[in-house]
Amino acid sequence: MSKRDYYEVLSVSRSATDEDLKKAYRRCAMKYHPDRNPGDAQAEANFKECNEAYEVLSDANKRRMYDQHGHAAFEHGTGGFGGGPGGFGGGADFGDIFGDLFGNIFGQGGARGPVRGNDLAYRVSLTLEEAVFGLEKQIELPTLDECKTCDGSGSSDGKIDTCGQCRGQGQVIMQRGPFRMQQTCPQCHGSGRSVVNPCKDCSGQGRVRTSKKLKVTIPAGVDVGDRIRLAGEGEAGPQGTPAGDLFVEVDVKEHALFKRDGDDLHCEVPLRLSQAALGDSITIQTLNGKAELRIPPETQTGKIFRLRDKGVKSVRSYGVGDLYCHVSVETPINLTSEQRELLEKFEATFVGEEAARRHSPKTSTFMDGVKGIWERMTS
Repeated sequence: MSKRDYYEVLSVSRSATDEDLKKAYRRCAMKYHPDRNPGDAQAEANFKECNEAYEVLSDANKRRMYDQHGHAAFEHGTGGFGGGPGGFGGGADFGDIFGDLFGNIFGQGGARGPVRGNDLAYRVSLTLEEAVFGLEKQIELPTLDECKTCDGSGSSDGKIDTCGQCRGQGQVIMQRGPFRMQQTCPQCHGSGRSVVNPCKDCSGQGRVRTSKKLKVTIPAGVDVGDRIRLAGEGEAGPQGTPAGDLFVEVDVKEHALFKRDGDDLHCEVPLRLSQAALGDSITIQTLNGKAELRIPPETQTGKIFRLRDKGVKSVRSYGVGDLYCHVSVETPINLTSEQRELLEKFEATFVGEEAARRHSPKTSTFMDGVKGIWERMTS
């Protein structure tokens, strides 16, 4: 049975980079790994096929030979895989690829050290002003913290022995079918140590459940979904192992006046009918104070005015966004008799089709469209 093209096996183009190959192999191997497909002979065959393809394509010399001669380059022991097709040579770092997924399949990579404490996530809710200008905020979160009685060692008297299960290595080897898998020791959690007389307050774990308060510096310009990492402020690790990290995720409340789009701000500016028709100079409020906005005569609803550098200073660069002011012409309400009379006189000046076309072009265009539809329906 002829072999499939190695590029086809990994679903990559012939110009794929080393990183492209690594990602493709990772996807392929995860899909067909025997631990995920127990008893599936076809999956096992596909898994071996992925290994063989990556073994060749990840090695520059073998890949060059394969590109020139195809599978024939490795027949009859020429440049093969250390024992024929399907074997494993030294070119591909499978342990590096699988280390985080399957606990260092093939037993490569050596001990990975003690397990850290869990990372924690905390969502902080900010006003738009707080997100734009930054602040120092105090938060309180439940966590596992280092036991003060035993200083996190888990021992009541300081006596620590070597872990009997992993013999101080922090890692144990598990056999699963044809594969050897290296994983963190379940007894000592990777520390390689064993407590002789456990601390009563923490039951030998070296940590206790509590809550702690932290001051978090929120940088100016953060937006929804941004995360701030506080190294070592997560859960304490078991028996003195390193603590995890705390990730503070930003959420921003809706603002009554402004909407944010990246580093730009948008707001609606209502105008009276007379201001829009005659023009005016008005004062508007921005997040940085007040600003003057000049309204030209005959301004229509939907007109947008841009005020440069009145938006948000980016948290990732030195740039500053803009403020976009969207005009909305407001219909007057609660009219006095005098105002109503003036408007009636004003409206009387629009009598006649010519006046409508001259002073209200949008209305005229709309009426022409309606008239055209009616004529087509009745013709």
